[in-house]
Order: sequence, then structure tokens, then C-alpha cells
Amino acid sequence: MNIQEAKTEICNTLRAYLAKDENGYYTYPLIRQRPLLLIGPPGIGKTAIMEQAAAECGVGLVAYTITHHTRQSAIGLPEIVKRNYGGKGMMVTDYTMSEIVASVYDCMENTGRKEGILFIDEINCVSETLAPAMLALLQNKTFGSHKIPEGWILVAAGNPPEYNKSVREFDIVTLDRVRKLTIEPDCDIWLKYAGQQKVHQAIISYLSVKKNNFYAVENTVDGKFFVTARGWEDLSRLLQSYEKLGIGISEELVEEFLQKEETARDFAGFYQLYTKYGEDYEIPSILSGNLSRENLALKEKMAADGAFEERFAVVNLILGALREKAEEYGQADHQLEILYEMLLHLRTQVRKNAEEEKLGISLLEEFVQEQENSLQIKVKMELISVREQKYQETAIRRLREYILTAKKEHVRSAENGFKRISKCFEKEAVCREDMIQKLQGELQNAFSFIKESFGENQEMLLFVTGITADKSMTSFIAGNGCPAYFEHSEMLLYNKEENELRKACLEAVHERLQEESRDRV
Repeated sequence: MNIQEAKTEICNTLRAYLAKDENGYYTYPLIRQRPLLLIGPPGIGKTAIMEQAAAECGVGLVAYTITHHTRQSAIGLPEIVKRNYGGKGMMVTDYTMSEIVASVYDCMENTGRKEGILFIDEINCVSETLAPAMLALLQNKTFGSHKIPEGWILVAAGNPPEYNKSVREFDIVTLDRVRKLTIEPDCDIWLKYAGQQKVHQAIISYLSVKKNNFYAVENTVDGKFFVTARGWEDLSRLLQSYEKLGIGISEELVEEFLQKEETARDFAGFYQLYTKYGEDYEIPSILSGNLSRENLALKEKMAADGAFEERFAVVNLILGALREKAEEYGQADHQLEILYEMLLHLRTQVRKNAEEEKLGISLLEEFVQEQENSLQIKVKMELISVREQKYQETAIRRLREYILTAKKEHVRSAENGFKRISKCFEKEAVCREDMIQKLQGELQNAFSFIKESFGENQEMLLFVTGITADKSMTSFIAGNGCPAYFEHSEMLLYNKEENELRKACLEAVHERLQEESRDRV
């Protein structure tokens, strides 16, 4: 299965194992709750899907790479305790709580989530001293003498033997107590993920054409050569950072992430072309509509006369620029929504205290302080993501700036202070409307350029498909409209219907051949 299917299976398992009856008791027998064992090549995203599954199901997550642990940290330290056996007190050896099990309880305490995933990575690469403890974990959900708390699902991951010399093979007894999921690299699935994670458009464009270069692990007499999904994503982040800093990208730099010379050289060459196309076509000017009619016509002809690789790159360059603008709008829109929600709560507070004018504008400052205190509690309890935390912090900072503006203008009462704050907020709402109009215009210009350059052919289909696959773009279009998208998105429907018709025809031909074969018999 691919990594997306594995994540779906993890989510389904969570829902099944954690289902409860009307009295609040788990309905799935604990003894039948087999741990999940993910076996797949390195760097395909096994750890990433744990975070996604935990977030989607609203449960906690404790992740450990077991090869970083000693036997003592995994199962605890020995200690001498007194026990009664047959009425006699005896000194025996026991073990302190495992650091890993303790981390599960810490997660429950800090987040308030009583259910979750305990993820143990590289489980089949443990040392000889830890191997028995790992087998006991998979079979009994215990570390030493301490059980994993009820409501916590065990998921383990490891690499096949061909990728790691340290791998230990599990025996049949152990494998008969787990659910083994074999994961294979899948470029198409990763490309969908890459679009959502804002992976550099040059990488998406390259792998859309050369999917065979997505993943490779080779162990030869000449050395180890590999290209992984992790490598592509890490390279993407560096490309984006270097571009902002104006630092050049060399083949040697690419090879630090894609450790297979042929792939690194091929992508480095593609990236140079991709960058050159971006400069030659002046994509920002095409989208903004700042090119003269003559210059625009030259760009359209240049695109129309280009080879397949160039035409493909141009479409992806346009997609990349639009995705960046849509993401920027999405962030600004979400930020404004959070600020608006705060203002609604503030208005309620002001109205409740309208008769207590003695509070004056200090009421507004107290409200902002309450919001900040509430945010700090959420952060401490891990009830909010880092991204949402930043949005909240920005909204609180804006409110403080608004209040400071009111105080500079000698506003005294909370009611008048709120009116002044509302005017500040209205200016930001106007900026949002300007962003909407600008992005709508850029979308229309993009559709117009692609239509004039390539007509209603595969390039238009690629463009529409790219927009449809991007959440930021589709969210913007759903909320603000784009006539050109709705007009051309019918191509997706026609393409789907054509594929379904082709499939039906092939099935009909296959059935007819079978019938003829039976008749001959």
C-alpha cells in the first residue's frame, strides 16, 4: 500500500479500537488490539503520517526512535523493593517506570488527552539487549513491568532488511500478534501531499514528468546511492530559503539531498531551466497584466512554440506564483477572522460593562490580557498548533496596537475605544477586499495566457488540475468566484467521463473475448 492508504488504515484502527458503548467502556477487546507494524523504505513519510493521523482523530501522540534508547531508559532502572510472599517479607528486584511509558502519562497530563498513539520508530533495529523488551512490547503492550495506558494504540515502524544491515527479523510468533502494513513509495500520492505542503514548484514540476526519479535506494559495490521523499522535501525548503537570500543553486548542493549523481545532475539542470523560463516569461507581469499587448503576444508565441518540457514548466511556474498568492490571501483572511472573533467577544464585554464607566478604556486592556493568558494556557496544555498560536499572537498584538492608537487620541471610555478599534479593523477589511480583486484578476490573466498560448489542450487540463488539487486556490475560488475556472473545470469532468467510457469499452471487449473463447471450447 502507499503512505496515504497507510494513514487511512491508522485512522480507521483508532476509531475501531477506541469505540465505546453507551456506558463509556471500550468495545474492542484489549487482547485483540494488535499493534500496527509499518514496514517500508526510509524517508517515505512514516513519521509524518503519525502526526496527521493523531491530529485528524483528535488524540495524543508520543513518538520515539527506539535506536536512541538504552535498555535502562526503555524498561526502567532496577530497584530493590519489599514484597510479601506467603506471609513473609522479602526483598526483590523491581524496575522503575520506563521513560517511554512515563512520556505517555506526561502527554496525558499536559494535553488532557486520555487517548493517543505511541509510535516507536526503527523497532526492528534495536540492540541485542533491547530486542526481548521490544518483542514483549509488541506482544503484551508492556515496557518491563509497566503497561501502556488503556486508550493508547501502539504503532511501530521499521525498514526492510535490504535497506538496513541492523534490521532484526521478527519471528512468526511475534508477527502473528501484529498487523503488518507493507508500504511502497508512490510518487502520485506524494505529489498531492507536496502541493498541500507548499513544496517548491520546480520539484513538483520535475517529478510530475520524471516520476521514476522520485525514489531510489541502491546498495552497490561502488557505494550507497539514494533519493527519498524526505530528501525532496528538505531540498525544497533549502531552495525556497536560498532564493529569498539570492544564493545560487549548484549541482553539488542538490546532491547533498539527492544522493544519486544522475538524479541530482538531472534535477539541477531542470532547475536552471525552470529559473530561466521564469525570468524569460516574466510571470509576475503576465499575472498582474502589466505587459504591453505586443510583449504579451510575444510571450504567448514563445510558449506556444516551446517544447513539451518548456510548456510544462511555464504552466507550473504560473501555478506556483498563483499558489503563493492564494496562500498569502488565505493567511490574511484567517488572521482577519480570528481578529473579528476577538472583537465580537470584546463588544459583548463592553456592552455588559456599559454602566460602569469608571472602568474606562482599561476594560479593553484587561480583555486583551485575558486573551493572552488564555492563549498561554492552551500552549502549555498543547491544545493549539504552533501555526494557530502565531495567528492568535498576531491578533492580540494588533488589538494592543489599536488600543494604543485610541489612547493617543485621548479616548477615555471603553465604548468610544471600541468604536476607534472598529475603524482600525475596517481598514484591514478594505485591504482584504483589495487582495481579493487582485487575485481574481491574476487568475483571469493566467487563464487567458494559457488559452491564447496552448488552446484547450493538455496544458489547460494540467493548469485546471493543479488549481483543483490546491486547497488554498480552491478555498479562494469557492469563497470569491472565478468564472474562467468554472468554465474550464468542465474539462476535468469530460476527461473523467472519457476515462470511464474507455474502461467500460475495454471491459466489454474483454467479456466478449471470454465468451468467444468459451464458445470455441
